[in-house]
Amino acid sequence: MQAQMFAPAAILVVWSLIMLFWTAGTRFPAMAKMGSSVADAKPGGRGRDLNGILPDKVNWKAHNHDHLMEQPTIFYPTVIILAMMGASGGDVLAAWIYVGLRIVHSVYQATINVVKIRFMIFLLATFALMYLAYRAVALTLFANPGVVA
Repeated sequence: MQAQMFAPAAILVVWSLIMLFWTAGTRFPAMAKMGSSVADAKPGGRGRDLNGILPDKVNWKAHNHDHLMEQPTIFYPTVIILAMMGASGGDVLAAWIYVGLRIVHSVYQATINVVKIRFMIFLLATFALMYLAYRAVALTLFANPGVVA
């Protein structure tokens, strides 16, 4: 069950990179349209400095990429713990639900971005993550060190 548990995490890594390229693919043309480029950026500037400068719809992709660098940092070690401790089929399913909802959340935030609906998608994904966290705690805290697998 280890490989099956790692697969959703691997897909979320790939998705995060897709969002990075989607961000660049919309920001660079928007900057060029304004007559600016990365070469014109002030020293020490950050992507979030473009908020209020580039159109909101362009920045939504970057906002989502930022989100993929936040909560999923809890998901990744949880997946490792579950894979090491012996993930169940339910754990794998919950991980796929989490990843699927995060991808839906990304596409929704990058395109439509109604916060009320986006939050509901985020909340559903968080419930899947909470289940995974519970399982990781249960498998580690109540592990029997005398039992050799």
